[in-house]
Amino acid sequence: MADQPTQRGRVRPAPENFLTETDIIAVKEGRRDFLRNALLTASATLAGGATARAADGDPNILTLPAWTTSLGQPVAARPYGLPSQYEKGLQRRESPGLTRMPQVSVSFAPLQGLFGIITPSGLHFERHHQGWVDIDPSKHRLMVHGTEDGFVRQPKVYTVDDILRLPPVSRMHFIECGANTGMEWGNVAVPTVQYSHGMLSCSEFTGVPLRLILEDCGIDWKKAKYVLAEGADGSSMTRTIPIELVQSDEVLVAYGQNGEMLRPENGYPLRLVVPGVQGVSWVKWLRRIEVGDKPWATKDEAIHYIDLMPDGQHRQYTSVQECKSVITTPSGGQILLDKGFYNISGLAWSGRGKIKRVDVSTDGGINWRPARIEGPINSKCLTRFNIDWVWDGKPAILQSRAMDETGYVQPGYGQLRAVRGSKSIYHNNAIQSWKVTEGGEVSNVQVL
Repeated sequence: MADQPTQRGRVRPAPENFLTETDIIAVKEGRRDFLRNALLTASATLAGGATARAADGDPNILTLPAWTTSLGQPVAARPYGLPSQYEKGLQRRESPGLTRMPQVSVSFAPLQGLFGIITPSGLHFERHHQGWVDIDPSKHRLMVHGTEDGFVRQPKVYTVDDILRLPPVSRMHFIECGANTGMEWGNVAVPTVQYSHGMLSCSEFTGVPLRLILEDCGIDWKKAKYVLAEGADGSSMTRTIPIELVQSDEVLVAYGQNGEMLRPENGYPLRLVVPGVQGVSWVKWLRRIEVGDKPWATKDEAIHYIDLMPDGQHRQYTSVQECKSVITTPSGGQILLDKGFYNISGLAWSGRGKIKRVDVSTDGGINWRPARIEGPINSKCLTRFNIDWVWDGKPAILQSRAMDETGYVQPGYGQLRAVRGSKSIYHNNAIQSWKVTEGGEVSNVQVL
């Protein structure tokens, strides 16, 4: 750190909630470029210079503020706790015009404003297929049975209290929607990392391995090849899970998240945790597990969450979220206010295990430098990376490229489109590029 320049750069955050009601109507009417243009206009408005310090000293130091000369709030004034009023702009947000109904939409996690690897429960992204529900845990039941006699010796119905009495485990894992970054397949579509990559979160989950519950029901491991998980919401979301994942002991019937009970929008009182697999398989409001020997080919397995290929065919059951990374600061919508030293920071993850390496480029992929991998480094979990950068005021293109412990290297858009084409929706793990102009504005671009 001794060789760093004394001039440290400052980042203007991306403007929050930058669309008016009129703007949202324009988006819904099909003006696809409006979102991007609106943000650029808002960013330009914010790009003023720094507040100058008084010539005779900083008044914020010389004059004691009110909070230093008076009593503060009493304990338990806010029983659950809330963020500071000065952080109220950091929220998960819905992308206008994405879906016709908010009950089947997405709220994106504000990755640009988070630290470390854990996503606060109240900022965890949401994806619903019929809207979230707040279920009375005393009336909720989890049924476990087989498709035919013999798959399980003793079908059972569990209460939430029954699950809570079983031996628990706690593990940190990321969850990513299979459609994360899906709007970017053909071209740049959204302006900020919140909307491009915000269907991603990471939490400490507490629960019971599904394997233990199935063994309690007398599962026949020789006959069983798959399980079907079903949710209790209005969509009755159902997903096929290969039995190998269950036998690995990684799949959890979870009730806890980040040290508390699950939030209703995150599946309270029970949800499935399937590490490394697209989020739609992490069935929320879990009410039924069925054991069988064939995949069920449910609606969201047969026509959704599958990979469109260039010839028009689909690949089915491609559930693993492949190695991926993104720079969160500096990122789209932010503004670099000064030349000088910056810390480039971002997140990397892989559905196949641990992150082994992250390289960062500031010239659009011509040259790469290894980033610092910050601990903890857990399997199928977000990993934070950082790297020093001195910005000289010239245009730059920032990229990150992750590699996991299997040796898989995150592809560029050219590599991915050579296999998948440009009209897909799901499982876009291409390298993200952020362009920095001479004026310091950061925007979303694509580099082949």
